[in-house]
Amino acid sequence: MDKFLIKGPTKLNGQVDISGSKNAALPIMTACLGKPGVYLLKNVPNLRDTRTMAKLLEIIGCKVKSQSNTILIDSTECDNPQAPYELVKTMRASFYVLGPLLSRFAYAKVSLPGGCAWGPRPIDYHMKAFEALGAEINLDSGYIETTGKLKGTKIVFPKPSVGATGNVLMACMNLEEDVFIHNASCEPEIVDLCNFLIQTGVSINGIGTDKLHVKGVKASHVQDIDYTIIPDRIEAGTFMIACAMCGGDITINNVNVNHLDIVIDKLIQSGCDISIGENQIKIKSNQNINPVDIITDVYPGYPTDLQAQWIALMSTANGRSHVTDTIYNDRFTHVAELLRLGANISMDSNIAIINGIDSLKGAQVMSTDIRASASLIIAAMSASGETNLSRIYHIDRGYEQIENKLTLLGANIVRQSE
Repeated sequence: MDKFLIKGPTKLNGQVDISGSKNAALPIMTACLGKPGVYLLKNVPNLRDTRTMAKLLEIIGCKVKSQSNTILIDSTECDNPQAPYELVKTMRASFYVLGPLLSRFAYAKVSLPGGCAWGPRPIDYHMKAFEALGAEINLDSGYIETTGKLKGTKIVFPKPSVGATGNVLMACMNLEEDVFIHNASCEPEIVDLCNFLIQTGVSINGIGTDKLHVKGVKASHVQDIDYTIIPDRIEAGTFMIACAMCGGDITINNVNVNHLDIVIDKLIQSGCDISIGENQIKIKSNQNINPVDIITDVYPGYPTDLQAQWIALMSTANGRSHVTDTIYNDRFTHVAELLRLGANISMDSNIAIINGIDSLKGAQVMSTDIRASASLIIAAMSASGETNLSRIYHIDRGYEQIENKLTLLGANIVRQSE
């Protein structure tokens, strides 16, 4: 099992290229199952999760070829609409195959999902939506088995859900009837999925809003599709927060600036100097950090996937700040590890209360999920001394070659095998 040895404090300087979005790539990869065809996906991040998804697609019957950040998926001869526990348990996004498989085969058998080891993330929204579409659902021995010809309907989610919205969209790929989705997710990753589905012939109105009107079209074969995944806004935000905490001057390339409006605003409030270009963000920090409160929310609110990184930043701010997570109330496993680095943080239900201190000190810490890992790397780079960060397989699920990118910016971070 690998670990990171990180020596700090380190200032960051230089340029970094942002990879394609993990949270956009995974559902788009699964959408290739919905209609037989050959799909060329570009700007796909080379991550543990995308490699796991490729294996799952092969089990279902796809032919998959990967080279650098391009994946060729041939779903013409898929004949096994099942997703086994062995793969689904390692990555929650595997559950996305349920929608496109049900759309294409009127049948799917998918293991209950796994993924990050924090808190329950119920699949009720998915199941109730599929039932509204006409599917019959049976839960047996840890597997969800869905059958039935789907029909047009109106679906109203109690609150926006990225996963449920994406799964329903893909379930509609071959449905030649109208489906209306209210309280749909507006996240850029859902917009990217919609834009991809349009290329397969699906009609979608209201893209980027919370009301979607979807109508699929049955096709025996989809003409060759060439699609480029959007940049990863969470990776971009992570590097911006890293510069804010460590100090320095970095340029972030290959980024959609519009996807990061609230993060940019919060970083400016914290004292950073930020300038914006076309697909580029420049950020400077002198480490004189103002305390800034955040409350996570669905897009365009502050993303929950940058909550842990913000807590790390606030741990050395000039005063007290509060971080409230309204998306996942118990997503705070990183707090205990930040305390080991000397941070002064207390919890009140889903609110972290951070009293900023002058500096952190290196220690032995442990990754608990993808974004917690990122927060600990940021904190360790700003801390004095050496930090030993174990269980970094989590970070490999969501960040492409993060240690190489940070090394190019001047960080002292080395991967070692334990």
